[in-house]
Amino acid sequence: MITIASIVEGHGEVVALPLLMRRIAAQVATGRVVKTLHPFRVPRQNFLKPGEIERRVEFVANRSGADGRILILLDANSDCPKTLAAEITERARQARNDRAIQVVLAKMEYEAWFLAAAESVADHKGIKPDFVSPPDPEAVRDAKGWISKHMEPGRSYSPSTDQPSLTAVFDMGVARKRAPSFDKLYRAVESLLVD
Repeated sequence: MITIASIVEGHGEVVALPLLMRRIAAQVATGRVVKTLHPFRVPRQNFLKPGEIERRVEFVANRSGADGRILILLDANSDCPKTLAAEITERARQARNDRAIQVVLAKMEYEAWFLAAAESVADHKGIKPDFVSPPDPEAVRDAKGWISKHMEPGRSYSPSTDQPSLTAVFDMGVARKRAPSFDKLYRAVESLLVD
């Protein structure tokens, strides 16, 4: 059995990320038993403080058993995903170099992945049927607001309720092509599952 512990920043990811990891596992690790632990949620500003990454990685490592793997997923917001991911990875591996650890930062935010595969989430959870992907989905600031603008009157996007539902249906293949940070997440999860 493969056990994956995770650290996330948002309430929506607490439910959505295990679902997403199971969807990826169904494609890349068929026949393997994968256990995704309930994600450990920590606000980004707290997580990045000195000593906090190390402390949180130690906590989830202890929770995941002797061979548990670790995935850290945050939104990049305005930061360069590559630079910040490298810094977090270095600190996490210094804390637990005995573990497989992957760090991914969604460029801008997780919801940009829904924008990348907009046509596959159209007509779900109150999103209008004519919802289409913007030219550069990962350049959209406030992807949550973008989704809300394309919802039926009286509805607005809610990460805690809509993110898991959209995670269950969005086209991962299309998102991989249009959103490099989602492709990075997909490959990171695959690495944790097959190594």
